Amino acid sequence: MLREMRVDRRTSEKIRNRKRGRHKESYYVYLLLCDDGSYYTGYTNDVASRFERHMKGRGARYTRMHIPKRVAYVEEFKTRGAAARRELQIKCLSHRGKHELVTNGRRTTNRTTIK
Repeated sequence: MLREMRVDRRTSEKIRNRKRGRHKESYYVYLLLCDDGSYYTGYTNDVASRFERHMKGRGARYTRMHIPKRVAYVEEFKTRGAAARRELQIKCLSHRGKHELVTNGRRTTNRTTIK
């Protein structure tokens, strides 16, 4: 049996705005520096709450074993797709490349280009 879904005015307006491309939410790619010196890369629309989830052990499997110390680097994007592509680029960097990105703020990539 199908249930009727009730949608309040704000929710339906959000849905309409997303369909029209007026969604104002930003997406962020972030690097966490972990206790063991490693970096974790991810993307989200709310860095603070995502970091909290990582700290509670509910963010990602990697951060359960490699406890995050702090958010080391953040980049902002207008679309989720752009953030996901940049996350993949950063994940392909070596540890040294990630460290340079964090310390110098350079938007570096490896020689291979990800489309």
